[in-house]
Amino acid sequence: MQHALRMGGTCTGEHGIGYGKMKYPHDEHGEALEVMRTIKRSLDPENRMNPGKIVDLSVQSASEAPPTLRNNSGASTMNKRTFIKLFAATLAPPQVMRMLAWAGQERLRNWAGNVEYSTDRVQTSTSLEHVQDYVKKENKLKVLGTRHCFNNIADSKDLFLSLKPMDNVIAIDPAKRTVTVAAGITYGQLCPYLDGKGFALHNLASLPHISVAGACSTATHGSGQKNGNLATAVSGLEMVTADGKVVNLSRERDAETLNGAVVGLGALGVITKVTLDIQPSFMMRQYVYENLPLTELKDHFDAIESSGYSVSLFTDWQKQRVNELWIKSRIEEGQAFHATPEFFGAKLATRNLHPIAALSAQNCTEQMGVPGPWYERLPHFRMGFTPSAGKELQSEYFVPRRHAIEAILAVERLRDQVSPALLISEIRAIASDTLWMSPCYEQDCMTIHFTWKPDWPSVRKLLPVIEKELAPFNARPHWGKLFTVSPAELHRIYKKMPKFVELTEQYDPQGKFRNEFLNKNIFST
Repeated sequence: MQHALRMGGTCTGEHGIGYGKMKYPHDEHGEALEVMRTIKRSLDPENRMNPGKIVDLSVQSASEAPPTLRNNSGASTMNKRTFIKLFAATLAPPQVMRMLAWAGQERLRNWAGNVEYSTDRVQTSTSLEHVQDYVKKENKLKVLGTRHCFNNIADSKDLFLSLKPMDNVIAIDPAKRTVTVAAGITYGQLCPYLDGKGFALHNLASLPHISVAGACSTATHGSGQKNGNLATAVSGLEMVTADGKVVNLSRERDAETLNGAVVGLGALGVITKVTLDIQPSFMMRQYVYENLPLTELKDHFDAIESSGYSVSLFTDWQKQRVNELWIKSRIEEGQAFHATPEFFGAKLATRNLHPIAALSAQNCTEQMGVPGPWYERLPHFRMGFTPSAGKELQSEYFVPRRHAIEAILAVERLRDQVSPALLISEIRAIASDTLWMSPCYEQDCMTIHFTWKPDWPSVRKLLPVIEKELAPFNARPHWGKLFTVSPAELHRIYKKMPKFVELTEQYDPQGKFRNEFLNKNIFST
């Protein structure tokens, strides 16, 4: 397809381009796609018409295809709002001009819409050299990824650098069982490619829309008591540091430094390449059970969590029960889950379910024990559709696995306070790791995740209440989600924090990559 485009051809000459060509329209049409996305967002804000197609609002990719002009270095110089105004003024009829002028006033936001970024200056790099040029000439900047963080960890008051066009697979090493990818690639792009080559990743998050570099930098995770978070697959990094130099770290040569840099929170430099561990591809199936009694969870937590390769429990904390139990198992001798009509008092579902009962399951990955490749079963949500509920808030806390039941019961006691603002909670297990800033550093964890209604005043009042109940277990918040844990407490529960600060000062002595979030939570004294 790239060869066809270089020859002056098109990827859209058929009746439809198909999902297989979804990555190519930007290469052909560039800026026009963002104008189309703005129009669709105005006419179809709920994304009901052909969701997941060319103008995909679930991706909301101002970083994917920002309307730009190019300077001599090949990088972007015109921001979205300016382009839309010029487009409306020169090409559109009066009624469209009014609509685009209104749409152009929208500020750059995160996926959920709860964070309005402090600048809409977005410049796009297409190569390592472009990244180096920008880093050297700018005093302050942050990388803009897929925007799935719910707090301001990725915010900038000065400049965003998007690496979305840098989304290719660079190399697969079958002997070492590694794959090296450019930083802009998402799991949704990488996984089908890997599977086609006969390989797989060890785990995936609940949705595949997120970028590899961003997910690893914030210790994003999937589930499975023997599975580490996504960052544990990183065996090498290439990044551009504050002086524009390229640093390459590998597990073989720089194990301790890599442990400090992988979950780097965007504070060390601009990640341009990531090398991941891979394994032979595998098939999976998932079953869902309904209404697991809380007493059974208390008495058989370990057996339930070990029943599958990846296990998730969804609850609204009401009626002394877990609403849904999702069991994802590998179809291999000794690992396959044999579904029975009843499992610790829960009933096997007879239809596909969404974690939030009121929502349709059409956007969820296949259930009912239907076999499928690993990348179509490990996530909860399918690529090409709006993940989860869409407009929502999220927070999550990691507690040591040994305190799992105590922590669950502590939150359950808050059920009447929590429920009015809650959409659903998810409970998962994650294996320990050696990554300095990972919430699972040197401890197996159980996480309690909250998907909230988009009501920040209510959620802001609830978070300190929840955090107080979980404080006896030294709960660590997810770096990319909402929390009110104090900087002093973060410094106390992350014993490698001083070493991490030293590492950031080595690579970024003037704080080029720091922002309000980092200054408050990491660099405050």
